[in-house]
Amino acid sequence: MKLIVGLGNPGRQYEQTRHNIGFEVIDRLSDQFGIPLNQSKLKGFYGIGFYKGEKILLLKPLTYMNLSGESIRAIMDYYQIDMENFLVVFDDLDLPVGKIRLRQKGSAGGHNGIKSTISHLGTQQFNRIRVGIDRPVSGMNIADYVLGRFQKEEQVEIQEAVKKSAEACESWLTNPFLQVMNEFNQ
Repeated sequence: MKLIVGLGNPGRQYEQTRHNIGFEVIDRLSDQFGIPLNQSKLKGFYGIGFYKGEKILLLKPLTYMNLSGESIRAIMDYYQIDMENFLVVFDDLDLPVGKIRLRQKGSAGGHNGIKSTISHLGTQQFNRIRVGIDRPVSGMNIADYVLGRFQKEEQVEIQEAVKKSAEACESWLTNPFLQVMNEFNQ
């Protein structure tokens, strides 16, 4: 079984915010694969289904961003998912809006959801898709920025990034992650 996790915050007030880009990718995959997110336990909201013979689990942690690792660890333990079968999608301040970057390991880079994931998994060695949300203008509070919505002029780029991220996730279901990295990090 392969696990794809999108990081975000539960609740209507956080929908379509910069910090919830991971949730948007999971919603797109849910629609694309016909896998309803209809299970709520282990501190997450998820669905299980099949794609081209591969059993997959799509997860949106319900722990809020800063505690994402709690849900991820619980799901991985419960379903006995190996680290190489885990992929996480999240927002990244260090990439321009709409740019995606795939990596197999790395630090949290200041992202609290990834800090929590690293802490609960005990490793930085896991597959990830970083979706660029850019940095706020000088003087703006980071928390206010990531919990804010995209500007109208950013909508096309961010929707393209969600689409490309979902395509990368889909490719990973049938290809080695290194091959997917080489294809999508162009």
